[in-house]
Amino acid sequence: MKTRTLTKLGGILAASALALTACGASNSGGEEAGGGDETKASDKDWSACKPGDDSKDVADISDDKKEVSLGIFNGWDESYATTYLIKNVLEEDGYKVKTDELDAGPMFTGVAKGDIDFFTDGWLPLTHESYIEKYGDDLVDHGCWYDNAKLTIAVNEDSPAKTIEDLKTMGDEYDNTLYGIDAGAGLTKTTKEKAIPEYGLDNLEFKISSTPAMLAQLKKSTDADENVAVTLWRPHWAYDAFPVRDLKDPKNAMGDAERVYSFSGKDAAEEHPYVSQLLQNLVLDDDHLASLENLMFSEDNYNGKDHEKAVAKWLKENPDFVDQWKKGELAK
Repeated sequence: MKTRTLTKLGGILAASALALTACGASNSGGEEAGGGDETKASDKDWSACKPGDDSKDVADISDDKKEVSLGIFNGWDESYATTYLIKNVLEEDGYKVKTDELDAGPMFTGVAKGDIDFFTDGWLPLTHESYIEKYGDDLVDHGCWYDNAKLTIAVNEDSPAKTIEDLKTMGDEYDNTLYGIDAGAGLTKTTKEKAIPEYGLDNLEFKISSTPAMLAQLKKSTDADENVAVTLWRPHWAYDAFPVRDLKDPKNAMGDAERVYSFSGKDAAEEHPYVSQLLQNLVLDDDHLASLENLMFSEDNYNGKDHEKAVAKWLKENPDFVDQWKKGELAK
């Protein structure tokens, strides 16, 4: 996993017990992030958006201006995946697409000021809350495209544990070890301070190392058909690359799932109704997203070195995706 793990997962740590309301999407392909003139973006509850809300066919929508800039969050795999999906489709439609890779702060600033047109990786209601408080009233919300961004503890598919609590009595089946990632990651902190004490997992050695080391162990164990338990998160390509599944978390120790939203500046939304609606229509479930990221980032595939070829290959393997996307049918 890229360096975004340390930043983003720390934000997800406290994602729990959040009230639910509808997400701010409109039939025009987006609305001001606060949901209109009466609601400030910082006052809006972002936690109940359904991916693909207000989807519709883009056949009768067009942009006069066919030059557009798309922002990518440095090191965030799903940001590259969605951006290069959109880039592929727009270029097929005759657009000239520019991409900019930035950290979260400069990205929100740039889009709010109109220096960048669109980005697809706003994590809400928690991770990017502070940026929404600062810049949200200058942004347009184009809906969420994913609703299962969360921290997990995962095991190999055919192993005996079904819940995190099972590891307390089944530790021997997993060599009494839980493999973690970087010491400074929010995922590590959540596991250490929440999951382990709440489920009484003191019988396990929590082996903290790095994301590559955890993935290497996951590969080694699953290749050898051995039981293994690791800390993981969604979205991640490991769910496609390896036979793994999440343990149920009845105490919600790992926190609630977040939504991932697309945003633009106000001028970009007005100038690009076609792109806005295309983003409104976008829906990626866990299977689609994991398989796309696996092609793009795993060592067995493109290893992060040719996003355009990886996306083109994925679209060839999913031949109906673009047609359904443009018709607004991905949410069905």
